[in-house]
Amino acid sequence: MRRIYFLVPGVSEAKRIVDELLLARVEERHIHIIAREGVSLENLPEASLAQKSDLVPALERGIGVGGATGILAGIVAVSFPPAGLVLGGGAILGIGLAGAGFGALMSTMIGVSAPNSRIAQFQQAIENGELLMMVDVPKGRVAEIEALVSKHHPDAEIEGTEPTVPPFP
Repeated sequence: MRRIYFLVPGVSEAKRIVDELLLARVEERHIHIIAREGVSLENLPEASLAQKSDLVPALERGIGVGGATGILAGIVAVSFPPAGLVLGGGAILGIGLAGAGFGALMSTMIGVSAPNSRIAQFQQAIENGELLMMVDVPKGRVAEIEALVSKHHPDAEIEGTEPTVPPFP
C-alpha cells in the first residue's frame, strides 16, 4: 500500500473527492482527513490517532531497541548468573521478549503524544484552513488515483506519496 497526500481547499471540495474515490472503489477506511482545530468535517472520514501521531514509528523503534536491550541483558545474565542460579538459552529469549514488550509499551506512550513527523510539513497549510487528505491505495493504483483527482479537482494539490503504509493501524 502507498499513501497519497493531497491538500484540499475546503470541506465541500473534500466531499466531492471522497465521493469520487468511493466510486473508484477506494474503501472509506483508506481515506483519512486532517483539518484545523474547530473545522467541522461533517461526514468526512477523519484521521485517527494512528495517523495524527507518531504512534507507529515510535512502536517500531521501541520494539527494536527494547528487544535488542533485552537480548543483551539476557546474554549478560547467562554469562554471569547470580550465585546458585543456572540459566539456559531460553533466558535470553525470554528477557529479549520482555524487553521488546516493555520498549513497545513505553515508546507508544511517547509516540501518542508526539505529532506525526510526516505531516509536519503540511501543518502551515492546515492552519491556513486547507484540509490534508491521505489516501491509502495499492502501488498499482497510485497513478490512477492521482490522475482522477487532478483531472476533476485542479484546486487539490498532490503533495507526494509515502512509499509504504504500515499494515496494522
